Amino acid sequence: MKAWHFHGTGKPFERVDIDEPKASAGKVVIDVQAAGLCHSDVGILEDEGWMGLMKEMPVVPGHETSGTVSEVGEGVTDWKVGDKVAVWPMIGPFGYGVNGGWEAKAEVDPDQLVAMPEGISFEQAAAATDAGMTSAGAVFGKGRVKAGMKVGIIGFGGLGQIGARLAHLEGAEVYVAEIKEEVWDQAKAGGAVKVAKSISEFKDDELDVIIDFAGFGTTTNEAVQTVKFQGRVVLVGMGKLEANIDTNAMILGQVELVGSNGGSKDDIASVMKWIASGDLEPTLTLIDFEEIADGVDRLKRGEVTGRLVAKVAE
Repeated sequence: MKAWHFHGTGKPFERVDIDEPKASAGKVVIDVQAAGLCHSDVGILEDEGWMGLMKEMPVVPGHETSGTVSEVGEGVTDWKVGDKVAVWPMIGPFGYGVNGGWEAKAEVDPDQLVAMPEGISFEQAAAATDAGMTSAGAVFGKGRVKAGMKVGIIGFGGLGQIGARLAHLEGAEVYVAEIKEEVWDQAKAGGAVKVAKSISEFKDDELDVIIDFAGFGTTTNEAVQTVKFQGRVVLVGMGKLEANIDTNAMILGQVELVGSNGGSKDDIASVMKWIASGDLEPTLTLIDFEEIADGVDRLKRGEVTGRLVAKVAE
């Protein structure tokens, strides 16, 4: 079957043909319908820090996956052939420690599966498993966003656009920092009250929480310098795995800086319900399976608006 392999830092993704997985006891095999691409897929090519997640090489990447159950292993009773599912990637982790979704069929743990509601596409479900889940986890989990709060969002890409919309739907006042001016109108249409190139431009607005979906070091430092006294900065983006922080601003401002990674199956289910209802409409750019490596290059060059998703099934 068709697949993509990751061989290590600095080595290109390789398009390969491998054996189809069989559902072992307690496992499920899905026919992958859609698989997302993420800036972390750029990161694993460039930064050796990601190698700590890998258990065996080569590995099939792809941590944003949806599909249809095609085989059920012995002892599995909660799922049946034909079920439409999204995959919670935190076990494995999927696409790093174990083979992920950049393949025609994938073996998964049944505890990873989240049922897709009616009214949502496989491509939307794939995006919900990371961009959706991670955004919800950051906004409502570590960010503790509530109605009436002022919330800064750094980066209006695949995660940021969902995070901004979720905060708006919750009743928060949303401020978006995004260097691409071509998406500013979209941010405002989604509920942002102000949009600028840098979060620093909102210093006088006294933001309660700033969520950094870019994570390029400088963005996080600007967030620490901008958030209000005793405010909170949530770091999600992994554009760079190290950052220099203005500790003077952090200490004197009594700023809380926390990291947020992933989220729960409930986060995925909630995001899919918002999408199905029409309240949340993430921007997706669709590509073919054979274009995955080129798609990662497009992400690296900053040429993608919204979330990049590959159509895997023929």
